[in-house]
Amino acid sequence: MKAKSSETAYDLIFQNVARFIDLTDEEKDLFKSLLKGGSARRKEFVMRPGKVALYEYFVTKGCLKVYSIDRNGVEHVSMFAIEDFWTGDMASFMLERPCTYFIKALEDSEFLMISKESFERLFREIPKFERFYRNLYQRSLVSYIERTNQGISLTAEERYEIFLSKYPHIANRIKQKDLAAYLGITPEFLSMIRSKMSKR
Repeated sequence: MKAKSSETAYDLIFQNVARFIDLTDEEKDLFKSLLKGGSARRKEFVMRPGKVALYEYFVTKGCLKVYSIDRNGVEHVSMFAIEDFWTGDMASFMLERPCTYFIKALEDSEFLMISKESFERLFREIPKFERFYRNLYQRSLVSYIERTNQGISLTAEERYEIFLSKYPHIANRIKQKDLAAYLGITPEFLSMIRSKMSKR
């Protein structure tokens, strides 16, 4: 299902890139030409495990859930991607090996996509994009390390408080079971935490 990529969507991705590098009008035109528009209705899958990830995604509208399912059928949410977020399976995309994640739309969503071929052309023709993606990946790695450390050293309540502090604009857009899967707890335990916090 293809989305109608509006100028607002391109403005959003240009603003995202501008946090790290400045682009000329000509460079913006090239970048724009390498992007494809896509969309997914609520509950529709954008990506499933087993195939090589063909694109990296920049969300311009809606909310995507990135998750895996273990051998016991338990869901583990890695991230929620809303407007102005990049997402995908980086290892699959870069190394061209089968992906291990599902990406599912929690809301009707739209995004801009870049393929590996376009990604490499971008690096060749606009070398400063390497700096942009290096910053992007470094932030992703730092976020992953922080979450891993939090899972080891913090209580579920502390992890929940950090999520609310860091992503207050996401908390009211996702279901309790999805947030619980992100925190690594059951929905029932999350209800207990919320009840306890509401009585403070």
